[in-house]
Amino acid sequence: MNKIISLLLTACLLGACSTAPRYQTTQQREIDALTQAASFEMPQVPVPSFPDRTYNIADFGADPTGIELATNAIQTAIDECNAAGGGTVIIPTGVYTSGPIQLKSNVRLYTEPNSLVMFSHDLDQYEIYDTWFEGIPTKRCTSPLNAFGAENIAITGHGVFNGNGEWWRPLKKNKMAPNQWKQHLKKGGVVTEKDIWYPDSASILAQTYCVDQNVPVIEDDSLWQAVKSFLRPVMVHFVGCKNILLEGVTFENSPAWNIHPMCCENLILRDLTVRNPWYSQNGDGVDVESCKNVVISRCSFDVGDDAICMKSGKNKAGRDRGIPTENVVVDDCTVYHGHGGFVCGSEMSGGIKNVQVSNNLYIGTDVGLRFKSTRGRGGVVENIYIRDINMVNIPNEGLLFDLFYGGKAAGEETEEELAARMNADAPEVSEETPAFRNIVVENVNGNNLKRAMYFNGLPEMKIENVTLRNIKMTATQGALLRQTNGLIIDNVTIIPEQGEAFTIAPTVENIQRL
Repeated sequence: MNKIISLLLTACLLGACSTAPRYQTTQQREIDALTQAASFEMPQVPVPSFPDRTYNIADFGADPTGIELATNAIQTAIDECNAAGGGTVIIPTGVYTSGPIQLKSNVRLYTEPNSLVMFSHDLDQYEIYDTWFEGIPTKRCTSPLNAFGAENIAITGHGVFNGNGEWWRPLKKNKMAPNQWKQHLKKGGVVTEKDIWYPDSASILAQTYCVDQNVPVIEDDSLWQAVKSFLRPVMVHFVGCKNILLEGVTFENSPAWNIHPMCCENLILRDLTVRNPWYSQNGDGVDVESCKNVVISRCSFDVGDDAICMKSGKNKAGRDRGIPTENVVVDDCTVYHGHGGFVCGSEMSGGIKNVQVSNNLYIGTDVGLRFKSTRGRGGVVENIYIRDINMVNIPNEGLLFDLFYGGKAAGEETEEELAARMNADAPEVSEETPAFRNIVVENVNGNNLKRAMYFNGLPEMKIENVTLRNIKMTATQGALLRQTNGLIIDNVTIIPEQGEAFTIAPTVENIQRL
């Protein structure tokens, strides 16, 4: 009976493949409609297509119970599909345990309903390799889903990819209920005096080598193996790839960031569910880094750090790479939790330009719209168009420009810490000075915010040319605006529970109220 069902499912998929051109045409029309509506000239983003060949991982010996590793079966199916000229690799209904999987050109990984790929937490499955993390070249463990220089690739269907992140991530006791904490300790690991759980002592050792947040600097190659458990991989890591489609599936519980395309071109993220526990360290949703021609549409995010984030490298490394993130459309997305609903930075040293965000809903994100950077980054963020945004129950700012970003989530830094950094002498403008300019935010409704807006540019490089139009916000506090040059306020209503609707510092210049 199971064999008959499998044959029927395969036949149905083959039928779907035969009608693929029609479906692909519909997809392309929908993507084209979004790109053509952009406020800048946006190239067409092609939907990948694949030959009518299918490779079922069950035929390669994949264990659908999850007891035995399916890594070899999945990878062999991908390799053979690629060698034959491309097609579709099917992950049928079942539970599959796997180590890292590498996608290759002209291969679509299709997941049937009720299929789960659970990535192993066995460190031996993950080689250490040269990569980038948080905008800096470094070493990390191999990402569970990865591709390098591939063209015409896709992950589609209805299944779930789970990164088993709870075995990798540090965990703070104060973010857990007592019973949750007790259960977590059964995994073993080490608890520090500050009540932070680590998977082992090697993860704690690695902290001593971190001079820039979560990226260790280690000269002795042998030491990398010694701190392997600290080198948490992002779950989906595509580097230098072209013509990519991620559609329909769920990515969840990643060791670090969930989805990280870097230096890619023509990327479509569509109808995805992206989830991480709210307390997950570095549990971003998607970080688009130095990519061009990107469409993110109809996706849902519920994550532990920034949800939808634009990046382009950090400091000198990012400037030397010199590849901006550009031509991006984000439409019809919902964010339930995250440090920011939509975010630019803080790694933006290669620049971010031509980005449109529309028809988004943010429910309880730490910040609604978040722009962040700091001295030393360099780079330019410009031509950002944000419209038709709804947000509710935001515990910090609805709209935040923070050019004194110190690496902490909104609300975690004290006023004293911020003041100390702001009181430092302003340096001369140089290639290390970040710039944010030409930003339009319009048609925004915000309800139950802590603070409506906070603009905090640099004295030596103010935030420039920001238009606020058709905005209504209710908040505990109004808008605090500093270090801005060229501000248009057009039909903006802020209803604060306390204080003034707008507090505008003398460092704000060239204001137009319409």
